[in-house]
Amino acid sequence: MSSLSMGALVVFALVAAALTLFVTEWLPPDMTAIAVLVALVVLEPYTGVPARTAIDGFASPAVVTIVAMYILSAGVESAGVVDWLAGRLAALTGGDERRLLTAIVGTTGVSAGFVNNTPVVAVFIPLVTGLSERYGISPSNLLLPLSFAAMLGGTLTLVGTATNLLASDLSAQLLGRPFSMFTLTPVGVVVLAVGVGYLLTVGRALVPERVHPAADFTEEFEMDRHLSQLRVREASPLVGLTVREALEGSVPNDAVEAVDAGGSLPTEASVEQVLAVSGPLDIDVLQIDRNGESFFATATDRPLEPGDVLTVRGNRQTVNQIAQTLDLRDLARESVTADLLAESGHPGVLAEAVIDRESRLRGRTLADVQLRSRFDVTVLAVRRGDEIIHENLAAVELSAGDLLLLQTPLDEVGHLQDEGYLTLTEGPPELFDALDGGPPSLDTAAAVPLATLLAVIALAALDLLPIYIAALGGVVATVATGTLSASRAYDAVSWNVVFLLAGLLPLGQAMQATGGAAFVGALLVDAAGVLPPLALLALVYLLTAVLASVITPPATVVLMIPIAVATAAEIGVSGFPFLVVVTFAVATAFLTPIGYQTNLMVYGPGGYRFTDFARVGGPLQLLLCAVTTLSVSVVWPL
Repeated sequence: MSSLSMGALVVFALVAAALTLFVTEWLPPDMTAIAVLVALVVLEPYTGVPARTAIDGFASPAVVTIVAMYILSAGVESAGVVDWLAGRLAALTGGDERRLLTAIVGTTGVSAGFVNNTPVVAVFIPLVTGLSERYGISPSNLLLPLSFAAMLGGTLTLVGTATNLLASDLSAQLLGRPFSMFTLTPVGVVVLAVGVGYLLTVGRALVPERVHPAADFTEEFEMDRHLSQLRVREASPLVGLTVREALEGSVPNDAVEAVDAGGSLPTEASVEQVLAVSGPLDIDVLQIDRNGESFFATATDRPLEPGDVLTVRGNRQTVNQIAQTLDLRDLARESVTADLLAESGHPGVLAEAVIDRESRLRGRTLADVQLRSRFDVTVLAVRRGDEIIHENLAAVELSAGDLLLLQTPLDEVGHLQDEGYLTLTEGPPELFDALDGGPPSLDTAAAVPLATLLAVIALAALDLLPIYIAALGGVVATVATGTLSASRAYDAVSWNVVFLLAGLLPLGQAMQATGGAAFVGALLVDAAGVLPPLALLALVYLLTAVLASVITPPATVVLMIPIAVATAAEIGVSGFPFLVVVTFAVATAFLTPIGYQTNLMVYGPGGYRFTDFARVGGPLQLLLCAVTTLSVSVVWPL
């Protein structure tokens, strides 16, 4: 085995730094990729990557096709095709859990082969949670299979996932053999069939019931000790103040001086004196009940009156402090349920929303964003895996996968979703009707984006046009026919994914050029010892799947494909089967919620623990290791 060159050592150091940043997320993944690109050029004498070559990734066929497919998928989604399909499934399954699960995984799996699976899963999550509530089924039983099915479906075609397109680009560079539209389909069909069969049998038994089917929002988020009611008495200093003035106002200097030197409060303290001692209170007023009428607290400027009943979020200690010092009667025997808030008659409703990787809330605190003051939206609790956060919510730094319990007006939540703050996952039907403009329906307008997508696929499949040219033509048709405006087309693209892919492509080239990939391939062959080529193929699959579950799949493709091809060269077999195995392994990274975007999307709504993905996905990963390896070796002999 040859020794490592200085260039290879430099590239490996950059790989190690990138992996550390991917895992720790000290920088967003797309910024990490751009940092790697810059470092490769700065260190050109060692890496052999000149500036011009480094930015070629932005014009690569894979990246251009991905941009176009985001827009085409958005066109299909905007026409209501996915919503209509979801609604039809709800009507046809009739509430039977097994039939519903079969319909969900089957439809999602096939759809994800042709339409970006993220919007498909985003549409299906509220459908699944709504049907779960209606028919007494735990959403935990359905959401994880939904995500896994979307991932399995991505292996059906070239455009099924971004990593398929990236692998095709690398295959053209390293082997002179790009994928056609249906190159992966023979194995993809087997993988999807086996995966769906597993999810409907063994997987169904392994999926844990984390969210009780009968639980309403307040039960699901364990709000029993964090929602209370307080009655305003005649002598309360709150009388005559609005909610905003009472609990969110500033504290004047003379109020601070009014507090006695020991820092304690007089028996009948003013609102300002309470705030002067305690600082901003960890409490939110949700609604005001007055003579049988309810008012949405954040949207009303009505002054409080004696006899008003305030429904508040806050822990018992804070509620008791407020009740004692502001002369309020604590209605401790009155339990606050989701039904009590839902039947209020005011425009505020309870809903769940998830923070995804592209959310503008990710990495920020609620205090920074000020949802309550800007959108009249109150966050009642945050679910992070199996942990529920109820207190000091303003200081919680939100992460991808967090599930928020919201009280929101019908006319505001659409702004939050459209502007990329969060993705709504569950709420009353009228909330989704407000977002979608009414119940899902399908009209003749849907034929245009569907025909456009099918035309792109046909042109590419028949080799009449390269996929990236056909897809760009589809984008022009999508805008020209009025399916999407130009601005909405640009908004549909996940630009962070584009920068991630384009930034990482030169890293794979550097690994190949400096001999780093060949060195690792030789190590892999030596470690395998006397393993036959088929067993080595399986080992490459497992290593790739584990790595993709820890860092992003695009990064894994760029790192592992050069190594896989070099490994095949070391043992004197075809490199294409090894490259294809890596492609399938990264598309099915089931072991963690962070490996794939759709896993993160269902993590919170399903109430899952981090280990649940390995519990259900581990056996599936091993099963698909055998199935994929054998299928690939049959279709493309070693």
